[in-house]
Amino acid sequence: MFEGPFRESMIKLSKRKGLVRIRVHNLRKFTRDKHRKCDDKPFGGGPGMVMMAQPIFDAVESLRKKSPDSRVVLFSPQGERLTQRIAGRMAGLTSLILICGHYEGVDERVREQIVDEEISIGDFVLTGGELPAMCFVDSVVRLVPGVVGNPESLLRESFQNGTLDFPHYTRPRVFRGIEVPDVLLTGDHDRIETWRMDQVRSKTKKLRPDLLRND
Repeated sequence: MFEGPFRESMIKLSKRKGLVRIRVHNLRKFTRDKHRKCDDKPFGGGPGMVMMAQPIFDAVESLRKKSPDSRVVLFSPQGERLTQRIAGRMAGLTSLILICGHYEGVDERVREQIVDEEISIGDFVLTGGELPAMCFVDSVVRLVPGVVGNPESLLRESFQNGTLDFPHYTRPRVFRGIEVPDVLLTGDHDRIETWRMDQVRSKTKKLRPDLLRND
């Protein structure tokens, strides 16, 4: 599942530049039975399967031998909602170990003993933590210094300052009868900056007023 997204765009460039290193580990390599089993039925009954503690513990402990300071992140519905602030904090860390749950989740002892932080990408349920992990990696990698060509672009993005971004336009000047706002064609950078800031405030107030309340 990870091969495609991790070989494209910013992640591809960041690996090529040697700015980040990403490795995907198969939990089956850390199992101890001949069937390489990673999940089992839940104690107490009920539907579905639960990821077993032993393969996850062994995997994390093996990885931490090489990187003792690694922060362990589990993707789960009960985690803190992923935000730009969290992505920025994670981008400043040297090493991360990401655990992707599956089925009904992971054995609770994993949460209690080896997980440093739980993260969710929204109030909905997915089959597993692979897709959240991809979103997480993409959001974090692009904030690593040197990944994005023009660092200034990171400072003006949505959520970076607790607001949405301003509208963007490019050629042609008129498309299907809709014109680019005149102020953007004036060359007056002060007027353009004022217009953009007005757009930021009005768009955020209209579409995401919760961001202003949180701010």
